[in-house]
Amino acid sequence: MSADHRASHARGLVAEGIAAWLLRLKGYRVLATRYRTPLGEIDIVARRGEVLAFVEVKARPSVEAGLEAIAADGYRRIEAAADLYLARHPRFAGFTLRFDLIVISPHRWPRHVENAFS
Repeated sequence: MSADHRASHARGLVAEGIAAWLLRLKGYRVLATRYRTPLGEIDIVARRGEVLAFVEVKARPSVEAGLEAIAADGYRRIEAAADLYLARHPRFAGFTLRFDLIVISPHRWPRHVENAFS
């Protein structure tokens, strides 16, 4: 693993930690972080009431750059991983599902975009 790749990975881990705390401050219960499936990974799975949020975290300079970073194949990957999560956790079958984005930007409060994609 190159030094650039290690630094990028470390930034991603820090961003995911910040995002998890933001969700907790907003009243969510973080159920899983870095949830890996054969079809892809979900950065954070969180619940608030009857809402189950699958959250993608991006460390980018803006929300727009964060949304652009999730290419069309990224949406499919996250949705497929969410389907597997639900299959493994059937108690959430009746919940409202959401796909959110949290963008961590330097010197700014993290931005939580609910229903960033579906």
